[in-house]
Amino acid sequence: MSRESSQRSGLIDVTYQQLHSFLSGRRDGGSFEQISSKLTSRISQLRNVSKPYGKPTPASRKAVESGTVTLADGCAIQVDDASKEFAIALSTHFDIDEIRAFMLLRSFLYNEGLSMNSGSSSDKSLVEELITAITPFYYSERLFLLRLFLPLFRAQEDPADPLHAIASENLPKIIPDGSAFADELLAEYLRKTQEGISTTISEDPRAASRWAKQNCKEQLVMLEVLFWTMWGYVPCDGQLVVKLLEAAYKTNLGSSQQNATLLLDDEGAQILQDIAALWILITIEILELERVAEPDGIEISDSPADKTFYTSSPESLTKIHELVTSNSSNQHACTYLAWAFVLSRLATKIQDMKEVPESYRSFFDSTLVQPTRGKEREPIHVLMARATLSNGVGLFQLLQTLLTSSPLFVTAAAWKTGSTVTDPNAIAFRSVLKGFLMGIVELVPVELIPDFDSLVEVWIALFGRSESRSVAGICRQYWQSDWRQGVARRAILDVARSRFPIHFRPLVRLLRAMTASGFLDTDPLCSTSSAEYSRSVDNDEAEQDVCCQHVFHYMDKLPTFSLVIPLSSCTGPNAVYEKVQYGPSASAPGLTYTNTRAIRLPGGSIMPPRSTGRLLSGDGGDVVAVCWQHEFNGWKVVLDVLTEYVTRRRMYTGTTDLYQDVTFGRTGPGSVPLTLRLEDVGMEIDDGGDEALATDALDLIRSVIQEKPLLAEELLESLETGDSSQTETSSPDLVQLTTMILEEALSRPQPRGFSRTQLVTSAMSVLSALLTLPKYSLRVWLYIRSATVLFGSSRSSGFTSVALPAERVTGQYTMTLSLLYLVQQLLQEAFTSVLTMPPDNHRLKQVKEEVLMRAANFVHGEIWVEHLGWKYAQLGDRCEIGRRISSFYAYILTQSPPAITSRPFPALSQAVIDTFLHKATTSTINPLVSAIATSPNILGSLYDARRFGDARRLIYLLESHLQLARLVLNYKRIAPNNNKPTLLEQALCAKVAGAAGFSDSARARVDPVDVLATFVKERDVGTVVPLEAVRVLHALCASLSLAIPSPPTIIGHLSNPEATVASFVRIVQHPYEEFSLRSAVWSFISLAVDKEPALSKLLVTGEFRIPGSGGKEKVREDGNEKKPTSALEVATDTLGHWKDLWEANPQLLAAVLHFLHVVWQHGLEHQSLINATRQNEGFWNRIAAIAREELGPDPDYTADSFVMLDDERRSNLHQAVTIQAYRGMVKSYAVRIIAQDMFLHPPSNRPTAPLSQPLSYTTFIPSFKGHDQLNELILEGASSCYDPSLYDKIAEQLSERFPGLSLEQLQSQDPIAEREFGDDFTFSLKLLRSRLQQCAIDEEKASSVEDIEIQVLSLNLNLSLTHAQTSMADAWQFLLKQMLPYLRVEQGVRPSLLGLASTISADLAHEKRQGDMMANIHGIRLDLLLSVLEVAWFSTTDTDAEIQFFMVLVGNVHEILQNEAQPPSQSFLGKITVAFHRTLLQILYFCIRQSRNLGLRPKVLNAAKRLTITGLVEATINLVINALRLTFDSARTRLDLDLDRDMELLVAVFEQCTRPDVSISSLLWLTRCQETDVIKSSLGLLAHTDIGGLSDLPLLRARRLPLYSPHILLFHMALVSIPSGAERFASEGVVAAYSNNSISSTISEGFIDVVLPELPGERSPAHRAYCSMLAIVAGVVFALGRQHHFFSAEACGIVQLYGKQIVRALSWSIGDPVTLPLLEEMEQVVNLFYAIAESVPPTTNPDPVVTKVLRVFSTRALILLQQLNYALTHPNHLASLLEPVTPEERAAMEKEPITTSSLSRLGVMDLQKHPLTARLVHRMFRLSSSIASTLVSVSRAYDVLLGEEEEWPVHEALIVPHSKVVLGEPTSLGTLLELANCSLDVLRHLVNRPPGQEIAPSASVKEVPLDVRQATITTRRNLEALLVYAVTQLAMWLAKPDFDPAAAEMETDEHNPHALETRESTKGRAPRASLTLAERLRRGMTGEMAADLHALLTRSKPVLAKSDEVLGKKDGGRDITQVLSRFLNERVVAPA
Repeated sequence: MSRESSQRSGLIDVTYQQLHSFLSGRRDGGSFEQISSKLTSRISQLRNVSKPYGKPTPASRKAVESGTVTLADGCAIQVDDASKEFAIALSTHFDIDEIRAFMLLRSFLYNEGLSMNSGSSSDKSLVEELITAITPFYYSERLFLLRLFLPLFRAQEDPADPLHAIASENLPKIIPDGSAFADELLAEYLRKTQEGISTTISEDPRAASRWAKQNCKEQLVMLEVLFWTMWGYVPCDGQLVVKLLEAAYKTNLGSSQQNATLLLDDEGAQILQDIAALWILITIEILELERVAEPDGIEISDSPADKTFYTSSPESLTKIHELVTSNSSNQHACTYLAWAFVLSRLATKIQDMKEVPESYRSFFDSTLVQPTRGKEREPIHVLMARATLSNGVGLFQLLQTLLTSSPLFVTAAAWKTGSTVTDPNAIAFRSVLKGFLMGIVELVPVELIPDFDSLVEVWIALFGRSESRSVAGICRQYWQSDWRQGVARRAILDVARSRFPIHFRPLVRLLRAMTASGFLDTDPLCSTSSAEYSRSVDNDEAEQDVCCQHVFHYMDKLPTFSLVIPLSSCTGPNAVYEKVQYGPSASAPGLTYTNTRAIRLPGGSIMPPRSTGRLLSGDGGDVVAVCWQHEFNGWKVVLDVLTEYVTRRRMYTGTTDLYQDVTFGRTGPGSVPLTLRLEDVGMEIDDGGDEALATDALDLIRSVIQEKPLLAEELLESLETGDSSQTETSSPDLVQLTTMILEEALSRPQPRGFSRTQLVTSAMSVLSALLTLPKYSLRVWLYIRSATVLFGSSRSSGFTSVALPAERVTGQYTMTLSLLYLVQQLLQEAFTSVLTMPPDNHRLKQVKEEVLMRAANFVHGEIWVEHLGWKYAQLGDRCEIGRRISSFYAYILTQSPPAITSRPFPALSQAVIDTFLHKATTSTINPLVSAIATSPNILGSLYDARRFGDARRLIYLLESHLQLARLVLNYKRIAPNNNKPTLLEQALCAKVAGAAGFSDSARARVDPVDVLATFVKERDVGTVVPLEAVRVLHALCASLSLAIPSPPTIIGHLSNPEATVASFVRIVQHPYEEFSLRSAVWSFISLAVDKEPALSKLLVTGEFRIPGSGGKEKVREDGNEKKPTSALEVATDTLGHWKDLWEANPQLLAAVLHFLHVVWQHGLEHQSLINATRQNEGFWNRIAAIAREELGPDPDYTADSFVMLDDERRSNLHQAVTIQAYRGMVKSYAVRIIAQDMFLHPPSNRPTAPLSQPLSYTTFIPSFKGHDQLNELILEGASSCYDPSLYDKIAEQLSERFPGLSLEQLQSQDPIAEREFGDDFTFSLKLLRSRLQQCAIDEEKASSVEDIEIQVLSLNLNLSLTHAQTSMADAWQFLLKQMLPYLRVEQGVRPSLLGLASTISADLAHEKRQGDMMANIHGIRLDLLLSVLEVAWFSTTDTDAEIQFFMVLVGNVHEILQNEAQPPSQSFLGKITVAFHRTLLQILYFCIRQSRNLGLRPKVLNAAKRLTITGLVEATINLVINALRLTFDSARTRLDLDLDRDMELLVAVFEQCTRPDVSISSLLWLTRCQETDVIKSSLGLLAHTDIGGLSDLPLLRARRLPLYSPHILLFHMALVSIPSGAERFASEGVVAAYSNNSISSTISEGFIDVVLPELPGERSPAHRAYCSMLAIVAGVVFALGRQHHFFSAEACGIVQLYGKQIVRALSWSIGDPVTLPLLEEMEQVVNLFYAIAESVPPTTNPDPVVTKVLRVFSTRALILLQQLNYALTHPNHLASLLEPVTPEERAAMEKEPITTSSLSRLGVMDLQKHPLTARLVHRMFRLSSSIASTLVSVSRAYDVLLGEEEEWPVHEALIVPHSKVVLGEPTSLGTLLELANCSLDVLRHLVNRPPGQEIAPSASVKEVPLDVRQATITTRRNLEALLVYAVTQLAMWLAKPDFDPAAAEMETDEHNPHALETRESTKGRAPRASLTLAERLRRGMTGEMAADLHALLTRSKPVLAKSDEVLGKKDGGRDITQVLSRFLNERVVAPA
């Protein structure tokens, strides 16, 4: 098949079944305009009701063969070759138009799709397979095409119907002539009854039977259309009525069928029965009995005003009469009697007329009078009525059968049989029969109807045995209209009342039926699922209230009381009664009686003396029945019936008799009245016994009081109101009576079965109804708590031992279901009354929780874990039991979420969650999972067996079970220890035995996950199950993803993953699928892409790709199959009309973009799959357009009223806010997709190459070029309309008005991803209404409740907008981070960004809103501000505009620091949920550092600007110091990564704030440090912290750094870098802290290594800390200088403590490997000694400790300097010694070119080619210069240069003045000369290069590139130090008073082991060699060494001068060479 064309046609996309669902309100079809447009394009097809699909035509065939078909809606559709073949084949097979066939084909493929097994059969062609597959779809479409008329006709009749406008607009277009339409419909019906089977299918019996049934189904639907056509759209004119009656009689009510032999099975017989029932209704309907019964309903005139009514045509009347009277068989009895009623009304009309019109005369003469042989002539209608009502005809039996077994009137029967009737039990059907019954009672007095009992049964079946919604209307109409029309219509109640209470049941049952409550749960017609399906809506509830009010008041004041009195009591001296009027005999019915004394009647009313009574009956026996005129309360008689029932069984404790004795004696004046018991009034008890009486009484009570609290209280008050003359002994109240009845019924097991089912059920139902009454509910609770018959564990009595075993035997579970309903009502009452219970009444709460716990334990232990193994007469009962229990559990988890601490009844919800989660067992989980897993097999079997009622109940079971599973899984995600799979998850992921799926191939075991996935795509399970199934999959996938170590996969449990994914994709692609389902599937798909890699790949590609696979896969690859559509393709296609979705359905657009965002998040996994999309410019143009689309101002969120939206009560602002919020989410996803694409963009291979830009960036970057547009875009994300006052106001009002309710209890427990914006976003509206429903007890409370609800709605609306805005802010922050490298190089963007930052910061500075939620928003907005600043970055070339924006920013940030609504201190203290201080610290760092940059520029900062900066710095430093103290103290108590991060940022900001260029005076912050004692706190923390990090190795390996110590040391470094800070630091005990910490002992032992075995690839943290401590101590010493030389002695103590480690560092030799950290250690060691040397004051009495330390250093340094000399003169060898430590160093080494010998020359060009070696050489030079400088300081070389020779420290002359350079010896003068010459050579190369030329690039972010200038500084420093040291050392050697060449030799040899060996070997020789040396030294040392030094100085002079130019010294530096040359000449050369 070809792909879908670009044009979408509703004629293809929307089936007639879907359109019917839209019109019926069962599915959301969009706006009314959209529904109307879908209907308008089908008008031509709907008009042709006889041939809706047309006939084959050459024109249509030519159009199909042309390849392009233009449909009725104007869409041009391409037809490929395969479609042409299939369309023509379908046209031929079905005999339909070719274009219609093509549309049918495309609609089938789009909406249904071909099954995976298509084409697998070898004996059928592909065309035959297609025809077989499409036939059911075609048949269904034909039926639903006709069914479209039904909702249109209904809407046309009802102006209040939402579709009334659509119907009024389209029906006249479809049916321009109603009568012609009816004629055509009738003709087509008659044709179909005689239509034969075509030859194409006659050979296939199954196909023939299917066609015949389809033909009859179409006839049935046509009759339905005809019924509704005649209901109000087409008038019943004479000709049409005649035609309809002729058709009815001709077809024998539809039973005369051409293909009757093919309709002999159950399905066919049922269709024919339904047709017959519908014909009966039509024939009654068209006679319009209700209109005929009206006084002016009939007009007899030659020129009637209404000529469209059949009575206006005498000819038609005559024909109708002939037709009816000639068809008088029993099946036509209804029509016959209806016509008799019409004749009676015609006769009445004629009698009232003076003259009969001539045109009617013949009709009346021939029909109205029937000639008889007798003298009396009876009207014909009387004879017809008598004949019809005779017992032999069976009229009432026919009506009873219709009302109790026909799908037209019984929903359960319709579902059970799978009836084709479109709307079972429609109120219009019952309305027709109601009019018929009214006609019967008007035609024949009720008293004269022979079978009164049958009439009562029919009356009850019509008004009472149905779902409430189907009878509420006719019951209300009866009470408000028929009841007032005359005596005849209320006669049935009058007759029953006149016999009450002798005949107790008829009146009670009639009144119960007239309550409009519908059938009882004990009624065989009742299906609990159908009752749920037809639950009353508000209008029906109002009608029920009206009916119940009438029933209550009727029963409350009955005017007559009937008694059976013995004739003996009418005679004698003690006669109680007297005969007043005598008839022909003593028993004649004309008698009237009176009583001689007052009589207390049952019910407590007193009939006064001399009341009159009318004789009802007397059979000549000993008693007569008398109806007394006495008004009494019938309800009390009902209560007495119940009391009497209990009395008989002696269940009333305290007495054996509930009444006083009856006395028949003459009593004197003032005695009590005669009291009669019920047994005394002659109450008849039928076969049902007194249990039937009690049951009827309970049923009447519960029907009146159920869900009607006001009326119930009125009734109960009426029952409890006693008569003043009543005795002290009173009867128990209703609650007590009901419970006593229940106890009695359940306390005595019956040996032969249990016959009290209805009584027990009714009693429990009354208790359930009483629970809704606050005044009486407590009595029920107390009873249930004290009783054991319901939830007790006794095995001898009670429900467990009596009812359950009895029901298990019979398989009927009416009592169990009623018990579960009672439990549900207990639960609902407990939760709804939470707020009405007194807060201090804890005992009541305990009672309720105790009862509920007992009930829950009973339900779980006795029913839930057992019920799957019970025997069932109806499978539906098992489903209903399971549904009610799982609904019970789900209700608990919904009302009392375990995640909320302040929930009501916490023990109950904890028990439930423990049962299913924490302490789950197999017996608990199996009923849930097995019911889900086995349901497809059971459902398929039920459908095959046409047990649709049980199938419907199974579907409701699935809905409840899935909801429970979802609730448990959702809670598991947030529960502690959620990383282990629960038993429920394991069960869902395990195969279940004995089940099969919907597919043809049955499997022995099935995966529940696969079943859930199948439910999503199935439509035989309703609309709720697919939605719940995908939500369970979502929850399961999210929960499994948390499992550790490896979560199970969803895809592994799918039998056919590709087919499943294809079905999901089809759902999200279909535009008219249920939106809630599409949204849920999008959500699941997005989650699967995020959490399930394998399923993710399948969703993105649409198929598995297994390269190189053979066998089956290879065959598939070779097949010419169409590539399945992937979810990615659907999403990208959807973006093509994003603008339409933006306007009409932003929620769907948000779901699509969310999916794309998740795909892009995993873009590295799907890179090859999304590359094509990433390179699609059109795709990015659409994404960028969405991101740029303007949102507009935020709508108002403060609701003030309610509206009805989609049949739900919503706030008036719900829609506007929802649209705005989803549009915000759409924009945020679009921005994230762009950012994620930039993240996926690969970096350039070459660092120097220009940055390549992704297409997403180039498409979107124009938005950043304009300042206004940039501001508008990002400020949308920076804005927030959150209003914390809403929350505060509601919380305050709840605490005042409803103390037991808090907003926390109302929090929605659904994951954020599954919530919808709007009224129900954060706080559950359903839960709120449930809790407050009992609080609206008066107008004031009701107003308060509504006010709270509106405020909660407003809060939800506000939070919806806030969430979307927060998401946008996050998205923009992420985008800015990804755009950072691109935007920084963009010209002209920085000013806009700084301006934007100043705007955002201004909003933040002026923030006045408080609260935790606001703090979170505040932090997000700060993040966004930080992202903007990171893109703007630091600059040293700011323009005036940039400076101005920056200064505004600085001022705003200062105000942010001081903001009282959101103080940073609260964030530091952890008083808010999401801290924002880290972001704020980074912003402060930017502001202060940039301020320092500006301060370096002249004339940029004026006084005002400096004042602004100073204000920010002072505020910041105060905050930072306080926070540091808090952080240090907190770090002492715990190891916390957040504290470590805080410390890092705080130290960084502290370091910036304390720099002298922004903090001129250190007094302020030093004073603050002293006040807070922060320095000592840091030292204390350092002493106690684990500096090496070895105490937590996993953390150390993860972070590569220990906690705290690096930041503490950096803090110390910042302090000592300021002299005053160093002084303060020194006084706080730094030496003690550095000498006594976690690594002190290791350092003192010399065991600090550069690397750790536990931390490979990283530098040892302890080594890093050690180096830092050395640097800090050196810094302190430097800062204090010679004025505080006392610290030098303390520093020497540290040196001595760390001596072994220091010696180890100074002992490096050229044979040892070198690492960069080791070089740093050596440098820090040398720097420390340099600092100590520099701090030594020039005193005559130096500190011996300092002197000793420096002397040791000098000795070690001279050896080390020798090694450095060799290393620097042999860089090739030095490079080979380097060992990398970190991965960065290793990577740098790998990039290093292979060294050559030329490297030894140390040329700059060579080093540029070897950057790592260049850095190493530079570090060596720096170390050498440090050592030389330290030696210069130790030897006081400058004192030598400047002072007199006598003052020279000649004891510091350590350099032997010879030219020998021996590697193992200490440094000699020759070594110094060689090293100086090397430095001079390098410097000579450097000064010839540009100063900024790069020698070595930075190896990491922290390093700066090494350039010529830096290298020049280091090399020159080294050269100068060496020259000074060499010259002064030579001079001091010569000035030594004890200078001895031998000593010089010995001095040299003591460092040379070879020299020592030489001396040992020559001890016996003469000292000639020494003398020779001394002579040589004397002669040559002065001249040779001086000459070399002088030559070196001469060569150095021009190079040093040139280096001044490189270093930028304009006036030239001081020439040290000239000084040294002069000194050399004067002190060395001249004396020599």
